[in-house]
Amino acid sequence: MAITASLVKELRDKTSAGMMDCKKALGECAGDLDAAAKWLREKGISKAAKKADRDANEGLIIEVTDPAGQFGMLAEINCETDFVAKNDSFQAFVKDVGATIADAGVSDLESALAVEKGSSNVDEFVKSKVIEVGENLKLANVARYDVEGTGAIASYIHMGGKVGVLVEVAFNNAESASKEACQALLKDLSLHVAASAPAGLSRDDIPTELVEAEKEVFRKQMENSGKPANIIDKIVEGKLGKFYSEQCFLEQSFIKNPDQSINELIASVSKEIGDDISVKRFTRFAIGA
Repeated sequence: MAITASLVKELRDKTSAGMMDCKKALGECAGDLDAAAKWLREKGISKAAKKADRDANEGLIIEVTDPAGQFGMLAEINCETDFVAKNDSFQAFVKDVGATIADAGVSDLESALAVEKGSSNVDEFVKSKVIEVGENLKLANVARYDVEGTGAIASYIHMGGKVGVLVEVAFNNAESASKEACQALLKDLSLHVAASAPAGLSRDDIPTELVEAEKEVFRKQMENSGKPANIIDKIVEGKLGKFYSEQCFLEQSFIKNPDQSINELIASVSKEIGDDISVKRFTRFAIGA
């Protein structure tokens, strides 16, 4: 079968592959368009394997949320350069992958990679994009929240997709979700997580090894002070309290009002709307983190 320019263009429109790659694929597959598209996909996977050991520290984080605040999802796809991350085609590709994952309802990376996409799955679909982009690409992180009980979920994308946040809050009355003060709180909490990068929700969520490492630093700072051991213990505990106030989401100073903690902000809004609001969990993705 003759490989015409129009056939090459049709394959290119279908796959976004380069003209020469399309022409070669059609030649390898005797002009069969579907077979050529499959050949290109397999070739893309091969290319991705060769590039898989290259660093992919740039990329894009997107969110997909329910307007009613009953679910939220973040997906992070990495590439090698900021140039590609800002490309309209790459951004459309990431949104396409995100929508596919959101529709599947999965909440972890392994499950997301296995979601059906086209004639294969998300993992192979991402790899096949290499043939167009020419960089190592990978779906790096996925998180999804579905409201448990009565509550709402908010999302926030910061710095043009460099940081993404999910926050879930709970309350007693379903109608609280529609109240302006509650919606403003959700937005503020999401923004705060994006800007402050807390290590955990509360003290119980801070990794033990991180706490012990901080204690060791504080003790070394005091070892030549000449103070008795019991006094040093008290000083270390005091320093640890400051450490927690900097690392725990609920104890951090609110980014918009440093004189108010997040706990105090939540208590204030709870009083305003006449309901008990609590933060159940949060997730923060950051490109290159």
